Amino acid sequence: MNLQIDDWLNLIFRWAHIVAGIGWIGTSFYFMALDFSLRRRTGMREGVKGENWSVHGGGFYHIQKYTVAPEEMPNDLHWFQWEAYATWLTGFALLFVLYYLQADIYLIDRSVYALTQMQAIVASVIVLLASWLLYDLLCKSPLKEKQVAMFAVLFVLIVTAAYGLGNLFSARAAFLHVGAMISTIMTGNVFFVIIPNQKIVVADLKAGRVPDAKFGQIAKLRSTHNNYLTLPVLFLMVSNHYPMTFGHPLNWVIIALILPIGAIVRDYFNAYYRGDKGLALRWQWPAAAGLTFLLMVFVAWRPAEKPEARQVANNSLPTEQNVPAIVAQGATILTSGEAIKIVKMRCTGCHSIRPTDDSVDQAPLGLKLDTFAEIRRYAPKIEEQAIATTVMPPGNITEMTDQERKALAKWLDSISP
Repeated sequence: MNLQIDDWLNLIFRWAHIVAGIGWIGTSFYFMALDFSLRRRTGMREGVKGENWSVHGGGFYHIQKYTVAPEEMPNDLHWFQWEAYATWLTGFALLFVLYYLQADIYLIDRSVYALTQMQAIVASVIVLLASWLLYDLLCKSPLKEKQVAMFAVLFVLIVTAAYGLGNLFSARAAFLHVGAMISTIMTGNVFFVIIPNQKIVVADLKAGRVPDAKFGQIAKLRSTHNNYLTLPVLFLMVSNHYPMTFGHPLNWVIIALILPIGAIVRDYFNAYYRGDKGLALRWQWPAAAGLTFLLMVFVAWRPAEKPEARQVANNSLPTEQNVPAIVAQGATILTSGEAIKIVKMRCTGCHSIRPTDDSVDQAPLGLKLDTFAEIRRYAPKIEEQAIATTVMPPGNITEMTDQERKALAKWLDSISP
């Protein structure tokens, strides 16, 4: 009995990651909207910055925000932190299960850089840690008083990291790591800055001291950064299922376009809840739409292939289309030539450096089966997807027979290291 533990862990952690992310992003968006919708009204108590009246689910809500804090602590104080922590922890668990335990398949592309599995994993961890440390230093630098300049520097750092990661990991892993870097920055903001600053204010109140407003201001600044980074992170995570993005030869340019698109869309909602009018609410959607169109055009355009890529594509496989006759129960172990012919006819329409399937621009998941070495490398995935579960080819569009699957399974077993 095959329990497919890897797949179950992948599914469970992915599910948990999505649920936690919904909780974190939902509360983040809500409190940013709440903050921008606060209004000053006559008769407010001293120390109240503004209030919000809302209606939801058949009930009315009256919410007030203090400039710093109330004079004394309430009996019940609700904290919002575990949504962020759970999102990062489940995301890292998913990274571990998919990219660390299967580093040779998903994390490493030896045609990009010949890393060992341990080198690739260590590099991944260092990238995540360095992203937070550099960002935190940036927030504590003189640029903290010049937000536009700081966002410009942060933009350059993220795009530079995207370019560097594209020359270190597989294309899919590089794209995912940019999203993981930003997510680490956002979680670090909550864990190291926002929550600790709020706890300082609470401790001051309990001790009868007047809290310093700077702690709330610093936390608010980091929360605003998180707000503008959320949509780009979501795109980077979702687009990992679309090879046309991460598989583009210049995928770092795609990231350079996604960052402002996401920030512009968020700016619209922030301005809307702030009550802005006129031009302040008219420029965002045209700008975002224009950049999105530019992104689509860029994705459709591809630079000329490198000569070595053409050589691999043209010479790596035999061109015969005749699939060998296979004994009815797959009793015969195929020769390597026969097995490669089956893979070519049934699989490489998509999983190739140059897919022939009109609906595919890049090999799904970056998985290419053009050579004997690549077929051997991805043998466990072929067995899982095409033999154990038969989910590949999708919808059996290439009409792979049961006899072919059985014969291919025996051949893959025979060549396993």
